[in-house]
Amino acid sequence: MDSKRQHKFSRQILKDLSQVFQRDPHHFFGTSLVTITDVEVAVDLSLAKIYFSVMPNHNADTVLQKLNERKNEIRGKLGNLIGKRIRKIPELAFFHDNTEEKASHIDKLIDSLDIPPAEENSEEA
Repeated sequence: MDSKRQHKFSRQILKDLSQVFQRDPHHFFGTSLVTITDVEVAVDLSLAKIYFSVMPNHNADTVLQKLNERKNEIRGKLGNLIGKRIRKIPELAFFHDNTEEKASHIDKLIDSLDIPPAEENSEEA
């Protein structure tokens, strides 16, 4: 369970990273639409796991590669935003959050099932 401090810090990182990415989205993501879905911070605040979703989904690996290549640059920009509030800027780890894609796939599978309607049991007295 996250402490109040971790939760507050993760929300701040999410907000600040969103600001960094909104300034120059093409530099970080190319033509993909990327949303930061969650940030999890280690207890000692030394590591931030950033989860993101990508549209179109087939660009996820490319976006992940770009984020990892620019990790130091992103961390530096994050440091400029939160550096006065915290002593050490956390290391960043990026992960593709495919929860939405999995849910969509499950919905499609359920919709494709051919389930006959339930038979009514008519008991005559």
